[in-house]
Amino acid sequence: MRIAITREVSPAIGRCELTHLERQPIDVELARTQHRAYQACLARLGCRVYTLPAEPDLPDSVFVEDTAIVLDELAIVTRPGAESRRPEVAAIAEALRPYRTLYAIHAPGTLDGGDVLRVGRCLFVGLSTRSNAAAIEQMQALLAPQGYTVQGVPVAGCLHLKSAVTEVAPGTLLINRAWVDAAAFAGLELIDVDPAEPYAANALRVGEALIYPAAFPRTRQRLEARGLAVHPIDVSELAKAEGAVTCCSLMVETPE
Repeated sequence: MRIAITREVSPAIGRCELTHLERQPIDVELARTQHRAYQACLARLGCRVYTLPAEPDLPDSVFVEDTAIVLDELAIVTRPGAESRRPEVAAIAEALRPYRTLYAIHAPGTLDGGDVLRVGRCLFVGLSTRSNAAAIEQMQALLAPQGYTVQGVPVAGCLHLKSAVTEVAPGTLLINRAWVDAAAFAGLELIDVDPAEPYAANALRVGEALIYPAAFPRTRQRLEARGLAVHPIDVSELAKAEGAVTCCSLMVETPE
């Protein structure tokens, strides 16, 4: 069974943290409508959607991906790089506790889940404004006994590693080479985003399908040309908060 942990849109999302985008007004009701459509898409693709209530005092809390790294053997509760986001972690840890043994990132480490790209038994971790080398060292110590490798990857020009690259099929990555060095992913197949769509590299893989922003039709054509099943959804309001489709859920695989 695949569980998708989500959290409702905060009424305070307009006060979200921003790093690379200019602040724009966010229509909270439209953001909620788009988020419900996202949850419905997850359900159609076979996920059991588990929804936490909105957090009025935590503007970014809909972006649950940043609070934890969920692996088959364990979960790592993060220490987000933005101090305002650290109170988001406790509720997610409680939601994960029935399914995984929990570990945590400690100071001086900072880590956002959006900076962690898992490809098989390798975790690529973005060295960004939100995640640092101290967190990577802690991850290496935690995960080496489980047979994982952890590799830091510098990120420039975008918020998180998964703003620049995501896995869209086994061993196949969708990438914006302007924001991350493709040499870090040697041996993997790469699909480039359309040059006119720099923010198009974030796709959420759910089984054999992809949930993908409707705003990037040119890159969508490239994905579909590879035979990938793409399910486009409108996340325009969430994108104003530097959110994307991977950000809004945590996937937990469990026995039936």
